[in-house]
Parts: sequence; structure tokens; C-alpha cells
Amino acid sequence: MRSSHEGWRRARLETVLELSLALAGPRREEEVVDELCQRAVGLLDARAGFAASLLPGGELARFVAIGWPAEGGGTEALIAAQERHEVRRDGVVRVPGRMLGLPFHEVLAAACLWQEELVGLVAVADKEARQGRLPFDDEDAIFLRSLALLAAPCIAAARAFAEVERQRQVLEDENRALRASAGDELGLVGESPPMRRVLELVRRVAAADVSVLVRGESGTGKERVARLIHALSARSRGPFVPLNCAAVPETLLEAELFGIEAGVATGVTARVGKLELAHGGTLFLDEVGDLSPVLQAKLLRVVQEREVEPVGGRGVVKVDVRLVTATNRNLEAMMEAGEFRRDLYYRLKVVELLLPPLRQRREDIPLLAHYFLRRHGARLGRPKVTLSRGALEVLLRHDYPGNVRELENVLEAAVAMAPTGRVDTEDVRLALGRGEPPVGDAGDTLDQVVRAHVQRVLRAHRGNRAAAARALGVDRSTLYRMLARWDATHVAESYNVAHDIEKTKFPRRRRM
Repeated sequence: MRSSHEGWRRARLETVLELSLALAGPRREEEVVDELCQRAVGLLDARAGFAASLLPGGELARFVAIGWPAEGGGTEALIAAQERHEVRRDGVVRVPGRMLGLPFHEVLAAACLWQEELVGLVAVADKEARQGRLPFDDEDAIFLRSLALLAAPCIAAARAFAEVERQRQVLEDENRALRASAGDELGLVGESPPMRRVLELVRRVAAADVSVLVRGESGTGKERVARLIHALSARSRGPFVPLNCAAVPETLLEAELFGIEAGVATGVTARVGKLELAHGGTLFLDEVGDLSPVLQAKLLRVVQEREVEPVGGRGVVKVDVRLVTATNRNLEAMMEAGEFRRDLYYRLKVVELLLPPLRQRREDIPLLAHYFLRRHGARLGRPKVTLSRGALEVLLRHDYPGNVRELENVLEAAVAMAPTGRVDTEDVRLALGRGEPPVGDAGDTLDQVVRAHVQRVLRAHRGNRAAAARALGVDRSTLYRMLARWDATHVAESYNVAHDIEKTKFPRRRRM
């Protein structure tokens, strides 16, 4: 008999160990509650039982039952008894079932306490054995309390884990929203049908890890599109590495792109190429049509084999890179002329995006203008700068051969030159240069243009030279010298004109 009892105790200790192992690691709250209920009912040979996790106010959070009334009868009374500390020395509540309005002879309940807070409750009813129903003994109560105390920190950890997961999900949602609005941050602003189509394609292709060829005129925002593709992709945490193939001399471009080993030539040091730097992220090759045939062949191998061989290297480096390329050249004509590899062309052009020039989406000019106005106004210390209606009309009439880049440069210059907090027509005309002549004739000299601008600033400040000098960004003494020189020039010009008139009216007599 004693041997049987020792075996029974050993089985319970093993159960406690198994439960601790089962609840180890991150578990969901409902999993912890279910495991607690199964173990309590099974190891105590109970007719019925339940386990529940509780909210701070005592309300049920999770409830799992075996043979217990579906409506969870008696749980409120047991919770209230635990909160009033109506427990025995063994830490459990032991009550007849009739006191709870339940069809049980005896109910045993233990609290799941974590840092003196009631986070759960486990209860069993009517111990059963071969010889019939038996009362729960003290060891049963201690065992049930052990299960409850073991489950308590698991419930608390499950809640903490769930909160971390919830916060992570919130952050991911916010991150997705920020990444979706990255187009605005990059200056890809527009509501015109052509621009909406481009942005929709960008969002769709960003999720697919394929090569993208971006085409469009100079200044349409090809690099900005590439950055948006990267920001919306699964590679957004990796690097974005841009390289303008036309801006690097051909003799250096191979080393810049593929890297170079030390000692290839005298004085040459090792350098990591852009392809290797972009590992895990996106490499943007602008003006890819300017690559030589040799570099086209090497790039094709990278696209096919996903490995890079540095200049002078004796081995290869594996790379995981998404390739986004751009050009404003006619690659199809170059292929026909044998200047661009056909196989590379189709490798790069898995998806093609065509950016419309600004003249084909003039309805976006006001949106872009106000975007660049806010951006450069904040950078130049004029966050509340505004744009006059006349200035906007001048912007709408311009053709923008330089596309969005030209519009941005015009607004940046206009904000910098505006004497007040508003960009007017004259500011935009002056920023446009020959595109929109400033006040005066198109043949005015630079000195005449500067003089007209200074006079306009003086008028805006009602002749206050100190305020005008601050607005112009020059010293007061410099402004005084400029005005004195122009006054002297004006006097001299007036004298010359008067002298010419005098000679016309009274020509000198010829000597006889």
C-alpha cells in the first residue's frame, strides 16, 4: 500500500515537472488555461473542473471547463471567496457544491496568484475512485495549489507577450502607413490619372522581388520611384544604394560597381563595390544605357548567378540584391544597333514603369508647387511662406523641359529670393531666368536685373534699408555701396542724355 502511495506521489511530481515544461516559453493565454484544466482534472481524478484567467476587476478572461455547467455556475462565488481571502492554510477554498448551487458534493478551488494579484482560478469537483466517491485530502489541495501557482506566472507572461505582439502589430501597421505615404515624402505627388497609374504600379510591383526598369525623361523622378519601390518592399530594412552610370568615368565604373582588390595596380587599395554594398537591399542603376558592352556582360552574370567577381579578384562573392534600373535612352534602338545586349535588356525589364513628363500632367503642378514650397520654406527658415495666384499662373504657363526637378529648383530659388513671406510673380520669373524674363526686357544685363530686385525689396520694406539688407542676406554697408554706385551711374547717365539733347538742339557752328 505504501509502495502504491509513493508511486502516486511520484506521478504527481512528474506531472508538475511536465506542466512546467509544457508551459515554458511563449504561450497564448488560452493555451495555458486549457493545459491547467486538463492537468488538474486528470491528476486529481475529478468528476468535473474548470480553469479560468481573470482580468484585474475579477471578470473572466479565458474559461475552460470539463464536466462543469456550461454557464460557469459558481465561479463568481469562488472568485469572491478568493478575493476575501476565505482560504485554508493550504491555500485553497473547499466548499460543498450545494453552497454554489452546483450538483457536486465537494468543490476544491485554488487561486493563481502573481505578485499578490489574482490572475486566475482552478477548481475541481468530486474526486472519483474505483471504490466510489472519495473526499479530497490535504495532499490533493497542496497539489492543486501547486498547479495554480505554477500557472500564474505563465498567465502573466502570456498577457505580456500578447501586449508586445499587439504593439508590434500596431507599429507594423503604422510602418506600412508611413511607407505607403513615402511617395509624398519623396516628392512623388500627384492626382492626375498618369501619376495615379504610376503610383499604383509602384505599390503592386514593390511586393514582388523582381527587377524593374524605370523609364522617363530627365527630371521626372526616376530615382524617387526607385526609392519608393525599396521603401514599400520586404527589403526596406536593407540598404538602398544608388549609382549613376553616366556620372562615373568608364575606367572607374567597373571598380565602382563590382569592387576591386588591393594590389591590382600601384597604389590601388581594396574597395567594396556597390553590388556588394547593396546586399540584402536594392541597387539602383541610373542611366544604365551608358554601360559599356564589357560591363553589360558582367552585369548579366550578376543577374543570372547572383555573384560578383571584383576586379583583380580570384574568387566570387555571393550577393542578394534587387536591381532597379533607369534610363531616358531608347534601349530598343540601341539593341538594333548592337549597342545594348538583348539578353540583359529582358533581364532588367521584368517590369517596366514609364514616368510621364510634367507637361503631360499639368494638373499636378499646383500640388507639386505647394509641396516644394513647404519643404524648402521649412529648410530655409520660412515655414509659413505662401504662393501668390499670379506666381502660380506663371508656373502653370511654363513648359518645364527639366520636368519635376526644374519645378523644384524654381521653387527653391523663389523661396530664397522672396523678400517677404509670400512668393510673388516677380520671384518666380526671376527664378525661371530666361524661361520667364524678369521685370524689364529680355536683354537686360545682370546688373539691371539685380538692381530691379533690390529696388523691389526696398519697396516691400518701405525704404527701410536695414530691413531690406537682412531680407537680401547682405550687410547694410554692402547695400549702401550698391545704392551709391547705382545713384552715381544714374546721375552720369542723366548728364550724358542731357548733353546729347543739348547737342541736338544747338549744334556747334563750324569754324570758317
